[in-house]
Amino acid sequence: MVLPLFSIVLFGLLEFSLLFFARGELAEASRVGARKATLPGVTPTEVESEIRKVLSPRLQQTLQVQVDPGARSGDVVTVALAINMNDASPDLLWPIGYSLKNRQLYEVTRMIRE
Repeated sequence: MVLPLFSIVLFGLLEFSLLFFARGELAEASRVGARKATLPGVTPTEVESEIRKVLSPRLQQTLQVQVDPGARSGDVVTVALAINMNDASPDLLWPIGYSLKNRQLYEVTRMIRE
């Protein structure tokens, strides 16, 4: 009787831990991309390649990058990243109604352009 509840708790801890780790990795990649985007003359393609250097290959499969570089020095640069949660963690809790299908992890970083 306790085993099913214990396994749900363990699966939940594992899934949450993997998602939490992926979100940290996504936050770091977003910061790196925003730092790159603040430099003069940098294109969004260069920003995306810098982001991909930071992310692990499993998180790059469904990576969506949106860069708003700003027009002049002093403008706000925005880098937004999104990945599917299924890339970060296996869907372990679907039997109890909590599925990662069609859900995404987002991260946005804003910095001032140099």
